[in-house]
Amino acid sequence: MLSRIAESMFWIGRYVERADDTARILDVQTQLMLEDPTDVTATCRTLLSIMGVPYEGGASLTRTRILEVLAYDPVQPASITSALGAARESARRARETLSEPLWEAVNTTWRALSSGRFRALHPPAALGWVRDRTALISGTAEATMTRDEGYQFLVLGRSIERADMTARLVATTALAGSTAASAWTSTLRACGAYEAFLRTYRGLETDRAATEFLLLDRLFPRSIVHSITRAELCLERLEASSQRTGFQNDAQRLLGRTRADLEYRALADVVAQLPAEMERLQHTCAAATESVTRRYFAGAEATEWQGDGF
Repeated sequence: MLSRIAESMFWIGRYVERADDTARILDVQTQLMLEDPTDVTATCRTLLSIMGVPYEGGASLTRTRILEVLAYDPVQPASITSALGAARESARRARETLSEPLWEAVNTTWRALSSGRFRALHPPAALGWVRDRTALISGTAEATMTRDEGYQFLVLGRSIERADMTARLVATTALAGSTAASAWTSTLRACGAYEAFLRTYRGLETDRAATEFLLLDRLFPRSIVHSITRAELCLERLEASSQRTGFQNDAQRLLGRTRADLEYRALADVVAQLPAEMERLQHTCAAATESVTRRYFAGAEATEWQGDGF
């Protein structure tokens, strides 16, 4: 596959996932601001920390300001508008590889942004619209793409982004120093994991159980272990014709070592140093992205998050 096409497919997966996760986080956190407006500034700073957006300390942090920065600003790399715009540009570069329904799903989403319809919606409706559109894009890809190299790069990008974002959420909750069930409930809801978590743990809500579920659950698609395992599988399929011994792919080695370390260490050891462990995982995701770029995207430079999430 042409490196240009492979790179575009990889970043479509990452950007669409980034927009989806950002919408989920904003939806939960802005609702909390309305329900409990006593410490809006702290909540806003937490949101900026999750997304790796530096806070200068001068501007007043309000719900409206956070939505402007993380939802509507077209030049802020962490915003929904920026992510979906970048996904559309990547789709345009790989137009000949995408199915017609997938191109239409991406392009019509972008047109709603460029026309101002997205900004005109009430914030909860706008964030719900983003979740619906990203689900449509992902579902259309699953339904219409052959499981060739293009599809593997798409899912690889999505899986690395998902692991990175879950790590950011878990780290930020842990850094807040709160063991209250409500803090972890918000994190579970932001990951779309709350109902699945309750069914798995039969309604028992503790910070330890929530951490275990988001890090190690092999069946929940947004857990870190599940996401890394899916990324490994994509790399294995991309290397299937040339890999007979060991792992020649640095990204595969990095992700596999991180997954094994999480799964085989005692949970208590991981929880004891949770922020540091999640920061290490974010660095792994960045290093894996750089490795994928060097190996498959000739002449390209890795695009990555701004900031480290703390």
